Amino acid sequence: MKIHEYQGKELLKSFGVAVPEGKLATTVEEAVAAAQELGSAVTVVKAQIHAGGRGKGGGVKVCKSIDEVREAAEKIIGMNLVTHQTGPEGQLVKKVWIEKGSSIAKEFYAGITLDRETVRDTFMVSTEGGVEIEKVAAETPEKIIKVPVDPALGLQSHEARRMAFALGLEGKAVGKAAKFFLGLYKAYVESDASLAEINPLVLTEDGDILALDAKINFDDSGLYRHKDIAEWRDLDEEDPAEVEASKSDLNFIKLDGNVGCMVNGAGLAMATMDIIKYSGGEPANFLDVGGGANAESVKNAFGLILRDKNVKAVLINIFGGIVRCDRIAQGIIDALSSGEVEVKVPVVVRLAGTNAEQAAEMLNAAPLDFIVAENLKDGAEKVVKAAKEA
Repeated sequence: MKIHEYQGKELLKSFGVAVPEGKLATTVEEAVAAAQELGSAVTVVKAQIHAGGRGKGGGVKVCKSIDEVREAAEKIIGMNLVTHQTGPEGQLVKKVWIEKGSSIAKEFYAGITLDRETVRDTFMVSTEGGVEIEKVAAETPEKIIKVPVDPALGLQSHEARRMAFALGLEGKAVGKAAKFFLGLYKAYVESDASLAEINPLVLTEDGDILALDAKINFDDSGLYRHKDIAEWRDLDEEDPAEVEASKSDLNFIKLDGNVGCMVNGAGLAMATMDIIKYSGGEPANFLDVGGGANAESVKNAFGLILRDKNVKAVLINIFGGIVRCDRIAQGIIDALSSGEVEVKVPVVVRLAGTNAEQAAEMLNAAPLDFIVAENLKDGAEKVVKAAKEA
């Protein structure tokens, strides 16, 4: 789950991490009132959407008067903000964060996430603040300092100070940065976050270390332990199909291809998308229907897949273990024969596991135009061909 910048800063503040003072506004008048209350010579108006690159898209404005705050709020609230992360369709801005301006001396980057190679949460810092970290990693990877954290010990004070020195900080700023890093790590671990990214992290002219931005994502599986954080979920910022999928206990992520995928098991779903690409196609989604595939789950899954007008063919790839393939086949037939789901694209079905042969016979005998595949490679090739011909 993702949250907004202002929510991330509220979380960080509760862990003693230094953030600029600010207030949320949903109307122009609220924005003006917030700026007046903050009483800062410089005020920043920041669009609140779940995407980076807001400044480049016109969603962040530095204002030196109340009139400029009003003008910025009028432009940003209600705008369709397009960034490199929203895609060309953009995202509607419904709220802004009104923040006290900071006198910036230097900008840095700080972030924590799981490094799957070291199997450890890894703290990263860089002198290249304000720049997409992916660009830094691709062009100048030596500028990213990584500190794998021992899960039994947590981030240590000497490690935090070492990162501060690596950023070229001196004097009291070293201690302030170390305190910042320790607080950020504590917030990350105790909230079950999957990513905590501060870009930019700034050193002010007064020698303070502040989080000028805050991007925090959470492990959905841990949200049951954090009801307060779960309440921050903003459904307006999520893909409607993905929201609908979560209500049906389906794991769904929309992609940009034209081959719809319905699979049971996340690992098999990833393998299915790989082999579709290997066969010359492009998957339109990741969709894991879970351990079983009955008529109801198949019906809901097809509804999600076929919302995407780019889908030209669908591959159902199910491994029948605990749930037998013949039962899965019957579920597919029942779902598509019910009349509740209208399928106008070719459907390729590959079933493997218990009673797979009986399942294939049932699909071939069904009054529906299934394309039955013998194996995964055959299924991928058939669905890619069907999509191209469609």
